[in-house]
Amino acid sequence: MTTGWVGTGKVRAREDGKAVEIVIDGLTTQAKYYKPLVYEFMRKEWRGARPSWGDHVVEIRMEHVGDPPWMDLDNLAKALLDAIKGYLFHDDAQVARLLVERHEGERERIVIRAYPRQPAGG
Repeated sequence: MTTGWVGTGKVRAREDGKAVEIVIDGLTTQAKYYKPLVYEFMRKEWRGARPSWGDHVVEIRMEHVGDPPWMDLDNLAKALLDAIKGYLFHDDAQVARLLVERHEGERERIVIRAYPRQPAGG
């Protein structure tokens, strides 16, 4: 079941089955900008799924228009994982699969999708 979007500013989120999807509008070259932005959204506006234990998958997709911004994707991933830790999972050591990629898109944004990893054979 997909729920409606929560948030009206630069950050919004929704639940899609067991996954949580977070969208951040706009891009900056400063990865550290995203940690407080997403953390404050999660703290003040997110009322969805509670953090869970077990392995998780996190997919981060940066979409840009024209040339990609000069940003290290590993720094972006770390800032975003720090921001959602405690809200979607308890500790970022639970992230068993992490995919971080950038693509040319129709608008500048970052999309995060996090969900519990299915056990083998499940």
